[in-house]
Amino acid sequence: MDILLLIASIICLLVGLAGAVLPLPGPPISLIGLFILNASKYADFDRKTLIFFTLLTIAMSVFDYYAPIWGTKKFGGTAYGSWGSTIGLLLGLFFTPIGMFLGAFLGAFLGEIIGKTKPDKALKAAIGSMIGLITGIIGKVILCLIMLIYAGMAIGEYIFIMNT
Repeated sequence: MDILLLIASIICLLVGLAGAVLPLPGPPISLIGLFILNASKYADFDRKTLIFFTLLTIAMSVFDYYAPIWGTKKFGGTAYGSWGSTIGLLLGLFFTPIGMFLGAFLGAFLGEIIGKTKPDKALKAAIGSMIGLITGIIGKVILCLIMLIYAGMAIGEYIFIMNT
């Protein structure tokens, strides 16, 4: 049974890492991998560690949602651009990872144009949306990598202890 938990954990951690870039909930899937690994004999994470990663995952999920909106506003966008970025991002989820980027960018741009913003300012807001989206992805990748490394260290420690 423990070997199945180990395999399921590794799959979740790797899918979570891929999901940090692809339209999947990467950090939550990686977190599930940590919990599955904790249920096996290969790791024994303390409660504080699991709570810490849970809180980080929640915070990253919220940040990832708001990052394109924040980027749009930071680069001079209006509520039209923020709404456009959000709608474009959600529609873009259906069209591969590139669709997310294009959706957020085009959504922010079109939102600003609909809101009567000049094209040069609309373009600046759309670039801000892209920067926010990329920032969110980088944060998710880092969090998923940290969870993967943490799990790998626990597995390595188990193997080391068993061989000594």
